[in-house]
Amino acid sequence: MSIILLIPIVLALLLLSAICSGLNVALISINLQELQRKAKLGNQHAKNVLPFRKKTHLTLAAILLTNVAAVSATSLVLESVLFGVVAGIITTFLIVIFGEILPQAYFSHNALKYMSHLRWVLHGMIFITYPFSKPLQVLLDKLFKTQTSPLHSRQELGVIISEHIDHKDSELDEDEVEIIRGALQLSEKRVADILMPIEDVYWLTPDTRLSSQKIAEIKENGRSRIPIFNRRLTRCYGVLLVKELVDIDFDERDIRVDDLTLHPVQLIGSKTALDTMLRKFISTSTQLIPIVRDERVIGIVTIEDLVEEIVGQEIEDEIDRRQAGAEV
Repeated sequence: MSIILLIPIVLALLLLSAICSGLNVALISINLQELQRKAKLGNQHAKNVLPFRKKTHLTLAAILLTNVAAVSATSLVLESVLFGVVAGIITTFLIVIFGEILPQAYFSHNALKYMSHLRWVLHGMIFITYPFSKPLQVLLDKLFKTQTSPLHSRQELGVIISEHIDHKDSELDEDEVEIIRGALQLSEKRVADILMPIEDVYWLTPDTRLSSQKIAEIKENGRSRIPIFNRRLTRCYGVLLVKELVDIDFDERDIRVDDLTLHPVQLIGSKTALDTMLRKFISTSTQLIPIVRDERVIGIVTIEDLVEEIVGQEIEDEIDRRQAGAEV
């Protein structure tokens, strides 16, 4: 065989071997679950590669059979011109450098993209090797059952989300990252961690008389909802909405709290997880829930407290700013 004919044949076989090696690395490195998610989101590369990744054993067998054929052919072609030992050394050098190391390093950086672009080559490999690759697929499918990838733990998800902070390619800003991380930690925290202690809660008893002076005190306190407890803090009669007092003239007569409409609330234990607490707020359509321990009220939690825990920062309203200014 002439050198003019030898060189293009060897180059073509090396290229085929390189493509096989690169596709082999790409196929194994692509996670099936991640690929399915990208395909659902409309990623065209993922849609192109997904059929091959679903039939991993068939694709793998076709790639490896083609690669072995290319390597063997390269050796045979070189042996027709060179001595056996020299041909073996040259073949090994060419295959290892240009057919294995370089293509595998190259394909590993953007496996999905390259595999998508070369899908027509994969189709050809599978078609040509089908009489051999199909039986291998059936055997491998029986020997190695497909295993579902384990889901990420809460801690792992937190680490993954944290990686988006200050990353130039991230679509999430810092506030979104904090909100997601706060939401992931809800089930690990208890209402006892965020409640307002009963000593700091403005509350009334059912027999409290609402005079003009008492209304002035309520306005000064600045709460929109007032829980109503008995004196021993073992029972909650409901929540008084301050906005419902606007149309009542307290200058003419005093009114007892239990003469007004009290909105019922459900007592929650202090060990309740915050994600359960969130569902309680939604199901009960209330914004204030008393917290009990050993059958005694020890504080309250509002929907604002829960939102603050999720977003990771305090939400100040007009009353909070006014009180902060007064303290200064």
